[in-house]
Amino acid sequence: MPDTSNRTFVCSVLFLDLVEYSKKPVAEQLALKQRFNALLVDAMRHVATADRIVLDTGDGAAVSFLGNPGDCLFAAMSLRDGIAAESPDLQPPLRARMGINLGPVRLIKDINGQMNIIGDGINVAQRVMSFAEPGTILVSRSYYEVVSCLSKDFSTLFKYEGTHTDKHVREHSVYAIAPGTPGIVRPPMAAAEDSVAAAATALSASSPPPGPGRKRLWLAAAAAAILIVGALLLRLGRKTEPTPAPAAAEATGETKRAAASPPEKKKAAEPKVSVLLAILPWGEVYVDGQKRGVTPPLKNLTLTPGSHRIEIRNADFAPYVTTVDGAGGEKIRIQHKF
Repeated sequence: MPDTSNRTFVCSVLFLDLVEYSKKPVAEQLALKQRFNALLVDAMRHVATADRIVLDTGDGAAVSFLGNPGDCLFAAMSLRDGIAAESPDLQPPLRARMGINLGPVRLIKDINGQMNIIGDGINVAQRVMSFAEPGTILVSRSYYEVVSCLSKDFSTLFKYEGTHTDKHVREHSVYAIAPGTPGIVRPPMAAAEDSVAAAATALSASSPPPGPGRKRLWLAAAAAAILIVGALLLRLGRKTEPTPAPAAAEATGETKRAAASPPEKKKAAEPKVSVLLAILPWGEVYVDGQKRGVTPPLKNLTLTPGSHRIEIRNADFAPYVTTVDGAGGEKIRIQHKF
């Protein structure tokens, strides 16, 4: 992980609290913490170690996600579903409250020389968690507004829960993820389905990153891929059908015209300019005043040769503006940290 100490930056924070943990005997606390830690590690298995910082808070944990804001949401939903899937025979029952926020934080070293994280980003995540009921996930308005830009399907996950006031008389607008919202499971693909899987992957390129993904997104992508494959097969079938023979005079005329006309040359496609994006932690991308998406997940722009004005916006930070002037086939890299 790059050295980001003594630097304020924006990241997503998942704050977790084990309900009534401090009221239980030490033996039960140990059993709960072991089960909780195992489920949390499994929920974050698709997030690179360099992209997360996990802090043990005693009766829970605080996880800061330094990369894609969607990783925080997927980890929370996976953990929620993992807790719900536990056997009812396990005692004591594991119940947790979860709060998510996106805001400014700073990395520091604690008294033991270990990395710690402080700032309003983690404080608000804790406040949002305190408003949640056991087994539910609440997110702040700042996180909701950002993650909704990553995919239009994300906005359907949330329900506005109103405004809550914390003990410091600070108001927080929060959104809840419906308890019945399914977790994110990647369906297994058989060897015979490789072609359909490839098409589904291409169609879902703008959906959440590999790892947990919403099941209905994959089903929609797979259905679209099947329709595409079916249309191709139908088109090939039509090409193999015999065509009626034309009249002799028409056939002779067509043959003469075909022989007299030289074969048409296909116009070569003009090569494009490829712009590679490396923006941390995220940014809205505008090309010549037109919005092209949010990076990440957007990692590459394809532009026509010539001059283009590129602007990257991130919340309250000053926008990053640059001009690229590339020739066809050229690759240009834009790198910036807010």
